[in-house]
Amino acid sequence: MVPILACLCFMIINKKIHGMMKINVLGIIFSFLLIGASYGQKNAPEPFGPIPNENQMRWQEMEYYAFLHFSINTFTDQEWGTGDESAGLFNPKELDARQWARVCKEAGMKGIILTVKHHCGFCLWPSKYTEFSVKNSPWKDGKGDVVRELADACKEYGLKLGIYLSPWDRNHADYGKPEYITYFRNQLTELLTNYGPIFEVWFDGANGGSGYYGGARETRRIDSKTYYDWPNTYALIRKLQPNIVIWNDGGDRGDLRWVGTEAGYVGETNWSLLNVKGDVTNDMLRYGLEKGDAWVPGEVNTSIRPGWFYHTYEDTRVKTLPQLMNIYFSSAGRNGTLLLNFPIDTRGLIHENDVKASKDFADAVKETFAVNLAEKAKVTSSNIRGNSKDFGPEKVIDGNNDTYWATDDGMASASLTIDFMEPTTFNRFLVQEYIRLGQRVKAFTVEALVEGTWKEVAKASTIGYKRILRFPGVKATGVRFIITDSKSSPVISNLGIYNAPLLLSTPAVVRNKSGEISITPVDAESVVYYTLDGSTPTAKSKKYEGPFQTEGKIQLQAIAIDPSSGKSSPVSQEKYDISRKDWKIIGIENETANRVLDGNPSTAWHQGRDRKLPVELIIDLGLGQNLCGFRYLPDQVRTTGFILNYQFYVSNDNSIWKLVAEGEFSNIKNNPSMQVSLFKAVKARYIKLVALKNTSGNDDIGYAEIDVITQ
Repeated sequence: MVPILACLCFMIINKKIHGMMKINVLGIIFSFLLIGASYGQKNAPEPFGPIPNENQMRWQEMEYYAFLHFSINTFTDQEWGTGDESAGLFNPKELDARQWARVCKEAGMKGIILTVKHHCGFCLWPSKYTEFSVKNSPWKDGKGDVVRELADACKEYGLKLGIYLSPWDRNHADYGKPEYITYFRNQLTELLTNYGPIFEVWFDGANGGSGYYGGARETRRIDSKTYYDWPNTYALIRKLQPNIVIWNDGGDRGDLRWVGTEAGYVGETNWSLLNVKGDVTNDMLRYGLEKGDAWVPGEVNTSIRPGWFYHTYEDTRVKTLPQLMNIYFSSAGRNGTLLLNFPIDTRGLIHENDVKASKDFADAVKETFAVNLAEKAKVTSSNIRGNSKDFGPEKVIDGNNDTYWATDDGMASASLTIDFMEPTTFNRFLVQEYIRLGQRVKAFTVEALVEGTWKEVAKASTIGYKRILRFPGVKATGVRFIITDSKSSPVISNLGIYNAPLLLSTPAVVRNKSGEISITPVDAESVVYYTLDGSTPTAKSKKYEGPFQTEGKIQLQAIAIDPSSGKSSPVSQEKYDISRKDWKIIGIENETANRVLDGNPSTAWHQGRDRKLPVELIIDLGLGQNLCGFRYLPDQVRTTGFILNYQFYVSNDNSIWKLVAEGEFSNIKNNPSMQVSLFKAVKARYIKLVALKNTSGNDDIGYAEIDVITQ
């Protein structure tokens, strides 16, 4: 190895080698050095199957980074813009990219991906190829550049910068035509040459549909696999940013894959593999492909709120600490990375509630993994590769990611035993494969030595870059990690055992049709306290003794307190509008239709299969009310029947109807959360929700909850 490197070094002095520039040769030398670090030991295992390239390794090691959603949508209170908005709406008077970077850094994140252009086509940088950008907004008199400010802030705080550029552009007149590809690549070139190193480029899978399109106001369809000419687009990207990774949810295979959901988890089995060619099913997105021929790891993207863009009504819907910890264990703890979104608010800041949630999350992760109980234990193994100390079991606790325990070739099963020497309590188990040599383990178990007897405490399938298992606390003198099946001889780089502190979850709150409220703690031994005036509850607040009746609008807040430790859960917050006790569904005899009014998000009702779109749901509110909006929650169990396009009418006599709202529930298919539509206040007794189109292209329409917003 050394003579080869010396020879290469000599050859690059003031020369080109076979047409390659010096920088390319230096890259080859760097690769040799990395390979040497991995394979320099005598008798090191050979790579098995696809392995990550250096760009993918750098990305995987980031583990946790931020998404920032910010655009015209922020000022129109929409998830997706239509492309006909005025650039004059964009005016974040307190925009502070340094605050964004500081919050992300303090949250433990390693980078930021910004939505520089969403589907509406509005650009957060002064692109010379369109007028629909910050240069025609009142913000900084049209002289601002959000991307530049964030790039500078990321550099200051030591964060990597990524960009989200929507392939779909509902504003541009040429979208759907060949000319648009030139426009798209021109904008990519601007972004990839003017703002320094870019670690990831993100291409959303939403492509084609209704839009403004330069005034045409029509629906345009494209073939997402061929229209963008991805091979040449990728070549441009890699030429401009050689160290980048590409995320693409449509078209040619990128370096990373979507995991099939925006709910914040990847499958418990998660192979970092797909096939280079062929369609990708939802199961492949969720679980990867064990026999895939390309390294395509999963990135878990989710938002800290229900929506991706900022909405005032979601200020009390920020994910709780237990929810965020569950997302962490279901993403970074399952061989994925976590891309957590902050919606930038209309001021141009990350909202205070989001800041607090992310800081609490960072502190909890740090506390959970502060003490590795295995580090001071004695570790032995069932087999050591060639009986060499280079591959001994102690390598899994040496804190070095580039060393590993390995077995002899041909072994599909093996084990490590950790001896604590004394009874030790733990509830988390972490293990990492040395993925530079491929992903191998197919199944493993974790056992604890309790009073002289081995007892299974957890079992799982894949490991990959990192796997973390959770289980009830157990007190034991030893732990046994048993690999029960592996595609090739195992290579394990790290192992950790931890005792995470107790986290109480927020109590569940339900208000039924009659106005009765029930509060249920996750831990039956907890005591619940609550308030009804929006104030923060404490142990001195009203104690929950059982269901109670309420009338009208209320702001309920509740906490669960563990009597033994005195620890409390995050606050559960619910804002309820008028009671639905006098509401009636008109024209439908099916009693199960009342599920849309029962206050329970876990129940749902679907229109009959004989109904063809458009279909309507009419509700009598019992009395005239001053209405200014409505809420629609799609079925939370089934993934069908989601309303996409709608019209909402009101009436005082169930005869003469007035249209007060219409539009689309953008992104509801991937994020089936509560949808809110606001309109100018009007007094009415009857409401009618008309479903014009669903997300599946058929006639199925379902509802978990329907509610109104009153003045």
